[in-house]
Amino acid sequence: MSNSAPGQVETSAPVSRASSPFHIMTKPMGPLCNLDCQYCFYLEKEGLFPSNERFKMNPELLETYIRDYIAAQPGQSVSFAWQGGEPTLAGVDFFRKVVELQRKYAAGRQIENALQTNGTLLNDEWCRFLAGEGFLVGISIDGPERLHDAGRVDKRGQSSYRQVIRGIELARKHKVEFNTLTVVSSSNVGEPLEVYKFLRNIGSNYLQFIPLVERAADEASAKLGLSLGLPPDFDNPPAPHQPIVTKWTVDSRAWGQFLCKIFDRWVTRDVGRTFVQQFDVALGKWLGMPGGTCVFSETCGKAFALEHNGDLYACDHYVYPRYKLGNILNQSIAELADSAAARKFGNDKRDKLTRYCRECEVRFACNGDCPKHRFTFTPEGEFGLSHLCAGYKLFFHHIDPAMKLMADLYRNRRPSSDIMAILKRQPGLLKKA
Repeated sequence: MSNSAPGQVETSAPVSRASSPFHIMTKPMGPLCNLDCQYCFYLEKEGLFPSNERFKMNPELLETYIRDYIAAQPGQSVSFAWQGGEPTLAGVDFFRKVVELQRKYAAGRQIENALQTNGTLLNDEWCRFLAGEGFLVGISIDGPERLHDAGRVDKRGQSSYRQVIRGIELARKHKVEFNTLTVVSSSNVGEPLEVYKFLRNIGSNYLQFIPLVERAADEASAKLGLSLGLPPDFDNPPAPHQPIVTKWTVDSRAWGQFLCKIFDRWVTRDVGRTFVQQFDVALGKWLGMPGGTCVFSETCGKAFALEHNGDLYACDHYVYPRYKLGNILNQSIAELADSAAARKFGNDKRDKLTRYCRECEVRFACNGDCPKHRFTFTPEGEFGLSHLCAGYKLFFHHIDPAMKLMADLYRNRRPSSDIMAILKRQPGLLKKA
């Protein structure tokens, strides 16, 4: 029996520690959002909960989560990631409580916070708080107004661009550390340089590009009341067929060309000044370094998603009943992170690779892409090839000469930005996209 007063969290109970570091994407407001982006895969998750669900994470659960997540990490650094839906709907005071609890339970650990937002609700109060507490803020924007508003609209179907730009301007005014996250869809994939120049012009020096890939609904999805296709089931592969994707899904080769065009601009002008996640991760691969983003790692299963009610899922893209690991109010976070289900989910990324992938010359860089994207068939008819395979092959072959140069610069303790001078003298070293 607990000795805590009602509403308090028992702090004397032992909390286990995980065997290796892991990450949780936390959704304090669940799938709720003030925008209605046409391509958003998470808004429909409201259908997984009762119609009268209160989506805001309650104070008791929040304290349990922060206490146990810090205690479960085996290292000295603990990173919290707050997403949604739209996490700023929880309000500034919610996050003041977050910071207060983190300090209470830190026990000498270094605590970091990242918050991903659409930026529309940022104001002076929010930005003072985020800057003062050292939050890294990701702001979602898909390019200049006509490209951004092709998919990112409010509940009335109206433009969200001006509100996002206002949020970015406030973030810059208050010196909030921010990066941009750009969803690459069929709407903007054909204009890579316009998107890239725009992001740099609004003050973003750290860029993330996320390819939009969604299957159309299947029968299993319909039974769950979900409009988008479920993730691939590698244990029960379908008969060979041509998968149907949504109209906003990015074409594979167009995605590869998008990355190539931006890379060519970046590698000749912006190395050391602008940081693009895909390029940074790729350099690590050419240097033989482990890790990087989960998309390109050999295995996954250490990047979980926590819903507002304490349910922990194997991945943000796998918030479906069969991928629920448990609830953190009933089982420790460390036990869930080390569970057989979590390990199997992570190892399946490697173990379910097609033969076509295992024999691929750029496997070291790609590792078969995200399992969510593996719903097509190899030339031999084997299920499990990524929808983006052709694009990634194009991209990784294209950047190979430049990556080898930068890797040599790194090994010789020279800045990677020296490649710009080398390419200026020997432009033939860079392949043309």
